[in-house]
Amino acid sequence: MAAGLALQIALGAALLHIPPLRAAFSLVGDAVNALARATQAGTSLVFGYLGGAPLPFAEARPGGTFILFFGALPIVLLVGALSALLYHWRVLPGLVRLMSRALRSAFGISGACGVSVAANVFTGMVEATLFIRPWLASLSRSELLVVMTAGLATISGNMLVVYAAMLANAVPDAAGQLLAASLVSAPAAILAARLMIPGETAPEAADIEAPRLYDSSMDALTRGISDGLSLLLNIMAGLIVFVALVALINMILQPLAGTTLEAIAGVLLWPLAFAMGIAPEDATAAARLLGIRGVVNEFVAYLDMAGEGGTALAPRTKLILSWALCGFANFASVGIMVSGMGALCPERRAEIVRLGLPSLLAATIACCMTGATVGLLSP
Repeated sequence: MAAGLALQIALGAALLHIPPLRAAFSLVGDAVNALARATQAGTSLVFGYLGGAPLPFAEARPGGTFILFFGALPIVLLVGALSALLYHWRVLPGLVRLMSRALRSAFGISGACGVSVAANVFTGMVEATLFIRPWLASLSRSELLVVMTAGLATISGNMLVVYAAMLANAVPDAAGQLLAASLVSAPAAILAARLMIPGETAPEAADIEAPRLYDSSMDALTRGISDGLSLLLNIMAGLIVFVALVALINMILQPLAGTTLEAIAGVLLWPLAFAMGIAPEDATAAARLLGIRGVVNEFVAYLDMAGEGGTALAPRTKLILSWALCGFANFASVGIMVSGMGALCPERRAEIVRLGLPSLLAATIACCMTGATVGLLSP
């Protein structure tokens, strides 16, 4: 475990302070900007000025014509198609294999577990388990928790691009920072899960080969578009419902107790925000954003931080939060993960359900460890 913690800190230090790596990660931001511009070309054609085309009228309030669904979310479609192509061309499986070897050496986890954790850095939490579907039933209980925790403690490549575009004006080099955070959260997830349910596993000598999912590049492209559309609609529906539910709860809480869920989170999570290295004057606002991530999701938390909720925060606080919020550690994601993994491995569905809340707790701890890493290493 000491070696794992050292790996997390060393990885964070390298990504933050080694100039060639920093320069390489800044290229990620350039790539995200290129994807955003390319997506806007398509949305402008389909949605007109709602999607970024020139306005046919004068804008009365700066930013007033921006509509989230038409202006930002469609990038998921393009990234979904490109991700499927990169998977079919074996680029993503190659990156996963390299990262898996490092995790197996540091933590002594099995090859299947290492592949799933590594895949979570680049794909969604359910898609990552597809890499190891034949081995899911044979994982130990400890490693099953590791797989689930890693799914909740990291974000997918699709959402990384969306969040980077949202945070572009709030956090310098947002795309590179989010990718670094997701990489650092992988060893943190293993560490948190193994501390919660210890277990020894002899790692396999051979690499786990990622399955072939597509018949051709065109098949990958069309199915990637379809998967991206499904994700886009799920994001839209989830945002509407969960924001509405929080608003409904606040309508009940305010008359009865004179408070809101966000205010309660600001009090309960203040020590956690302070422990990550956030200044006392920013800790309450930071704790509120951490609470939003847990109760609603990280999308709303990032959206809030990029808007009015982050205007008064110090740049260092925004950097720490961009790392600490970089994970699917919320109740809705637990439901998605349990349903997806249960369908892939029905013989262990009951055990997967029982590990749902423990994995959420472990993933929250892992994300906070990631935030503490950048808090420790940044001036």
